[in-house]
Amino acid sequence: MTTPSKVGQATFTTPSDLELRMTRLFDAPRHLVFAAWTDPKHIQQWMLGPEGWSMPVCEVDLRPGGHWHFVWRSATGSEMEMRGVYREVAPPERLVSSESWGGPWPETINTLVLTEQDGRTLATLTITYASKEARDAASGTGMRPGMEASNVRLETYLKGLA
Repeated sequence: MTTPSKVGQATFTTPSDLELRMTRLFDAPRHLVFAAWTDPKHIQQWMLGPEGWSMPVCEVDLRPGGHWHFVWRSATGSEMEMRGVYREVAPPERLVSSESWGGPWPETINTLVLTEQDGRTLATLTITYASKEARDAASGTGMRPGMEASNVRLETYLKGLA
């Protein structure tokens, strides 16, 4: 495992050659954090990355074998999309799905574990890549600051749900 790195309130580690792990504490109960990660009406409010991006497509079939599909659009009109299949759905504590960006990026497996701690929730997201090279390439894209920008938006959004 490499030395943990901080981006805002999120901590990133590489527990193995294939994994990138983000941990972050949210000031909200676990059931609300799970809902925010799985309900399209919530996802479209916070999982946006940099300022100026929107999510015009957010489809979620929340069950093992169910598909999800997100499309983001920048202020200039460029788009990027991501899709996957849910492998495990265990509300409100665990979510496992595949993730594919298409093109040259190989599929990943994302495991989200939510642990309640005195009314707050520790989110642990482990992304498992096909190779160390794929993990390092993805990590070098600016994904960490983009993830934390979404986390900050989620933290603010959760306050309105409580």
